[in-house]
Formats: sequence, C-alpha cells, structure tokens
Amino acid sequence: MIELVVCDMAGTTVDEHGDVYRALRDSVMETGVDVADSDLQQWMGVEKREAITALIELGGGQPTPGLVDQTFERFRELLFGYYRDNPPTSLPGVEQALRELSARGIKVALSTGFSKDVADMLMAQLGWKTGEGQLLDAIVTADQVAAGRPAPYMIHRAMELTGVRNVARVLAAGDTVVDLQAARNAGAVAVGVLTGKLGREDLERHPHDAIIDGVGDLPQFVAQLCDTAVPAGS
Repeated sequence: MIELVVCDMAGTTVDEHGDVYRALRDSVMETGVDVADSDLQQWMGVEKREAITALIELGGGQPTPGLVDQTFERFRELLFGYYRDNPPTSLPGVEQALRELSARGIKVALSTGFSKDVADMLMAQLGWKTGEGQLLDAIVTADQVAAGRPAPYMIHRAMELTGVRNVARVLAAGDTVVDLQAARNAGAVAVGVLTGKLGREDLERHPHDAIIDGVGDLPQFVAQLCDTAVPAGS
C-alpha cells in the first residue's frame, strides 16, 4: 500500500510555461558561454546552483564560486520576472488527483530543485498550502537538504515530515530523468510523467516502474498497485 506520494513541481504538477528553462539558459548565457539544448535537458530538475556550475563548465567557462553565486542570483531575478509576467498554473487534473489521494489517507508532498523562496512564490501564486486540511502535507526544496536530485534526500525528508517510515510505501513522480533517478536511489516507486519536456522514449531509457500521462492518472495507478505487484523496472 502506498502511504506517501512525492511529486516534482515544474513540469509535473505546475505548468510554468518553460520559464525555468528560459531563466536558466538566459542567466548562464549572460556569463558568455553557449548552452546546448541537450545539456539543458540533462541538468533540468537538479538543484540550480549545481546546474549552473555544470552548464558554465560545459559551455567552456570557469564556474568560480563568485560567478556561480552571481549567476544564481541572476537566474532568480529572471525567473521572478518571467513568473510575474506569465503566472504559473496548476497542470490539468493535478489538484483533483492530489485531493483524491489525500481522501484515501495517502500523504501528499512536493519536492523541487528550486530554492525555498522560489517554491514559496509558486505556492502563493497557485494558492497551495501545506498542513492539516490543505492540499499538501509537505514541501521540500533543494536548499533544505544536503544534496538535490538525483540524491534521494528530498524524498527521505518528505518521509520525515509526513511520518512515513517504510520507503517501499512511497511513490515519487516527476517529468525528468533525475526525478526517476532520485526515486530509485530512495527506494521508492519511480513514476515518470509526460507533462514536461521529455517524451515517453526519453524517460523509458532509464530505470522506472511506470510512465504515465500525468499526475492526474496517479489515483488510478496507485489503486492498481494495491491489487497487483509493482511493475518491474526497465
């Protein structure tokens, strides 16, 4: 039985119109390096300072601590501006699905590669809150743990916050490869969703338990897990 569902934010539960990709690319390119699409895809979902460091290096630059700090602050500045101009929205079916899971007694948490201030802004714009009687039981950001994805710590932190002790009863869903890797590293059921930038074939190349169209399908998938064994990872 699943006791906790942990979902990614951007591209999984939240439609932020690709602005995090745009802000990350633009901030790194302002350092004078090019950003390849393939490199950007590889580092999406990762804690943003780590992603900035890797992208500057991949572009042929020198990611000194000072430059990374400056670029991270520029990323945040750009992202806040993009979000003000084009506010993020909930992806179709997400709120209903999360409420249905909660009604079944399943804890619901979000995890994100964003820092807490960015996540808080998103939550405020969406009107989502955590706590008893709210849509969510917990939210974990990358700056609240020792390392972001693909490390398992955000999932394990969500378990701590919700009082869930058995990782075999945790499902983690996301739209990126590092979401699947983090779920696997945590020992959770790893579910990929197709509401982000990656297609089914892109996600299926990596170990997973299921690939579904979106979070809106999670209640049905979780119900199936109660009746059948978890699909073998590929």
